[in-house]
Amino acid sequence: MTGRSLSLRGSYGSSQSSAKFPAIARKSSSKMLIPSLREKERVLPVICGYLGQRRVAMILLVALALLVFIWGSITVSKESTNSNAKESNDPSLDVHTVLKFKMSDYSPLHQHAGAASGSSEHPCNKFALPPPPPPVGRQLGPRPCSVCYIPLEQARARMPRSPSVSPVLRNLTYVVDENPLKTEPHGGSNFGGYPSLKRRSDSFDIRESMTVHCGFVKGRKPGHQTGFDIDEADLMELEQFHEVIVVSAIFGNYDIIQQPKNISEASRKNVPFYMFVDEETETYMKNSTVLDSSMKVGLWRIIVVHNIPYNDTRRNGKVPKLLLHRILPNVRYSIWIDGKLQLVVDPYQVLERFLWSQNANFAISRHYRRFDVFEEAEANKAAGKYDNTSIDYQIEFYKREGLTSYYSAKFPITSDVPEGCVIIREHVPITNLFTCLWFNEVDRFTSRDQLSFSTVRDKIMEKVKWSINMILDCERRNFVIQAYHRDLLEHRSPPVTPVIPRRPPLNRDSGTGRTPGKNPRHGRSRRSNPRHHRKSVAGNRDKQVISQERTDKHSKVILSVLPSPL
Repeated sequence: MTGRSLSLRGSYGSSQSSAKFPAIARKSSSKMLIPSLREKERVLPVICGYLGQRRVAMILLVALALLVFIWGSITVSKESTNSNAKESNDPSLDVHTVLKFKMSDYSPLHQHAGAASGSSEHPCNKFALPPPPPPVGRQLGPRPCSVCYIPLEQARARMPRSPSVSPVLRNLTYVVDENPLKTEPHGGSNFGGYPSLKRRSDSFDIRESMTVHCGFVKGRKPGHQTGFDIDEADLMELEQFHEVIVVSAIFGNYDIIQQPKNISEASRKNVPFYMFVDEETETYMKNSTVLDSSMKVGLWRIIVVHNIPYNDTRRNGKVPKLLLHRILPNVRYSIWIDGKLQLVVDPYQVLERFLWSQNANFAISRHYRRFDVFEEAEANKAAGKYDNTSIDYQIEFYKREGLTSYYSAKFPITSDVPEGCVIIREHVPITNLFTCLWFNEVDRFTSRDQLSFSTVRDKIMEKVKWSINMILDCERRNFVIQAYHRDLLEHRSPPVTPVIPRRPPLNRDSGTGRTPGKNPRHGRSRRSNPRHHRKSVAGNRDKQVISQERTDKHSKVILSVLPSPL
């Protein structure tokens, strides 16, 4: 007994006991070897016999499933609680992991020269994203997530009193050339001025004073005889000083104007909403009595653009999207949203959440699924978004310059592919330079701005300490709602109501059991076989069930074909 107890301590207890009695432990273990084998031989058949019973096996399976479910719930709750408290610098971090971080942790040069008064502890610092709901039924694509907004008056009070510090770059001017010449065979336009590859390379060398191509090259005043021309009365309006503006555009009558919601009285009074449209869209709006002589549709002030520079409506839309600082030169903050989007959160709260509280001056959402430019290029080709040859040329050009797939060592950069339908920015020299150079890539290559975004961003970040707040796509979907394009709305067929045929009633003669109107069978009558009768009835019921299932499946397919806005 003494030897056996010591051997157990030596195996599972403290190391001191095994050190004191090594010989006894070895002797007792050798004596116990044969009995232990016998005990195993006796126990195993009993266990296997119990496991062979169905009830016991089912109970064990249910218990195992419950344990797995409880363990998974505990793990998810722990991860969701600690995800915001951890700051990971692991270069092997999975790029698809949802990450939460503060730009102030890695971008100290973005601090404002004179921030608004307020406590250093932000009310949303302890806010954590809730864990995603478990997948139930059919997945309908990306959805919004919760976002912490502070009250409107507090948000307005947190607007910085002075502009953000622009690293290195202080003075930015733009090329003017009334007769631009195309000196290289590929890319460019009269509106963009055909910058050469050497000029393109020089524009990424960040200096204190710079002159770059930035559209509108044929005139000294953007919007006046430059292409993308605007009426003089509208130009005077756009030259006024505004602290905050919201801007959108519809070209080619491609979208239906979405009216903002939940806009405060302060924003209605102080924040102008500008909607740029071309003459085609203006004509449609007037014919449909949406637009009258006031040139306002709800909150939107309509700005008509003449002499649009491109045949591609998507490329025309990039002018107000990326060159907004040229059209509105006296604006501090702007929120750009695509024409198909509806703003549902007050502009001051959006700016406070994604710029001011993050100590950033440029914010854009990352793509909800793709992180890599090469994957984005293949997705564009598969969807027919642009000519495949042009996409391949652009990607090969970037590869020769050093473009690689996204890798985790880029952290805190979380993606190379943006969802560019929303841009939140402060108009300072470094952000103006970024959007100028981004537009030059769109002008030279394809209009798919997601392909050129990371190239321009990374080239600037190599020279100066500056970065972009790439917010989660689900956060972006919290303050804008995406609607259908006009072509989908007008050509979308009405919903199909599934018609499920009912089983016809068996109206039989109670006396004979035959259907009325059917002639009785001539000749020798068969004696009814009960067994055959049961098989026939069962067969008929099976056919009816199969027919009903096929009808239900057909109805589900019809309903699943109808698109739904994301």
